[in-house]
Amino acid sequence: MPVPAASILLAAATPMAEAAAALRSANNGFVLVSAALVLMMTPALALFYAGFVRSRNVLNTMVMSSSAMALMSVLWVLFGYSLAFSPGSGPLAPFIGGLAWAGLSNWSAPYGDGQISHGAVALFQASFAIITPALISGAVVERMNFRAWILFLLFWSTLIYIPLAHMVWGPGGFLGPDGLGALDFAGGLVVELASGVAAAVAAVVVGRRRTYPDHGAPPHNVPFILMGAGLLWFGWFGFNGGSGLVAGNLASLACLTTNTAGAAAALGWMLIETWQRGKPTAVGVATGAVAGLVAITPAAGFVSPLAAVLIGFAAAALCSWALQLKLRLRLDDTLDVLPVHGMAGLLGTLLTGVFTLRSLNPAGADGLIAGRLDQLWIQLQAVGFTVLWVGVGTYALLALLRLVIPLRVTDAEERQGVDINAHGEEAYNSEFTS
Repeated sequence: MPVPAASILLAAATPMAEAAAALRSANNGFVLVSAALVLMMTPALALFYAGFVRSRNVLNTMVMSSSAMALMSVLWVLFGYSLAFSPGSGPLAPFIGGLAWAGLSNWSAPYGDGQISHGAVALFQASFAIITPALISGAVVERMNFRAWILFLLFWSTLIYIPLAHMVWGPGGFLGPDGLGALDFAGGLVVELASGVAAAVAAVVVGRRRTYPDHGAPPHNVPFILMGAGLLWFGWFGFNGGSGLVAGNLASLACLTTNTAGAAAALGWMLIETWQRGKPTAVGVATGAVAGLVAITPAAGFVSPLAAVLIGFAAAALCSWALQLKLRLRLDDTLDVLPVHGMAGLLGTLLTGVFTLRSLNPAGADGLIAGRLDQLWIQLQAVGFTVLWVGVGTYALLALLRLVIPLRVTDAEERQGVDINAHGEEAYNSEFTS
């Protein structure tokens, strides 16, 4: 007796449906693990930053990062994800999304081509929205009023970060694939360059520390710095590897280039310090690794592992020079957010336009290495727009905040330490503070 054709089609479709469901589960699981790794990066950043500051300001430095995790997690659910990643309407559509997904009402719906859910994407992107303003805190630690910091977090994230994320990654975004065509795999523009520019502006507006630059203070705990940098490096596999939103070859490429660039920059920094002072420092190795990891962030899923080596060494050279320039300019960007994150983010974004190859990632483009100059020009335009958007916006926001609340602590509070004045606590017994 012949088998009906419909039965044959149904039997064939069942394994296909099961395979598709298994793939969705695998991608969801991969992105959720990546989100956890990136969320870990904010406490890692707090530890990294805390090692640099005076011991009387350790807790405040760490809480500035922790507060970003608390505030942004709530804002992202209420309206942040919707404004950043939902389609906009009217003439503002290239610059901001809508409120259709406010409250993450669509958390269980399929995202894009259905390979993953909105809930997984929203959590993953929340981790980026958290760490970006946390990075900025490094420029103003040891003297910024904590209440002013909380207000800055709220308004900077809402008015500057969320629109920028939509412009680069959102549907129909002004700078992204549907607009200018800029490539930013995991946040060279949105996270790194944006935080670096905002940090420089904040450092100038808030003002220098009372003792800067006449009485410099060495890092109070170098092991904190090394441990924080190591955890950041580990978390960066989620940061870059998860940004393709699929568990496959693209994630492998992004993780491989990430590790390679971080290692190359750490090695490059060691060589530079050995040439300049005769020996490498532990702080230098940690700083170099972070610079390389930052620089590869926009390029991770678009370039080859060999290109990652060149990007890492270039980041070490540029950021080392930028640190020296910052000292000559007497800019009190306390923890070098602009020289490391800002400059490496700029470099990586431009070098993406040099080394990107469509053969590695069909969603990308061919760059200068493939004989195409136009992508480099697009990357340069995106950098210029981001600098203006973030720089002008950050200055205007701080100028307005200064009208309603003091941006910095008093001289007496700065002298005593921000920990005890802002939080009523100290990291160490007073006999060990400095």
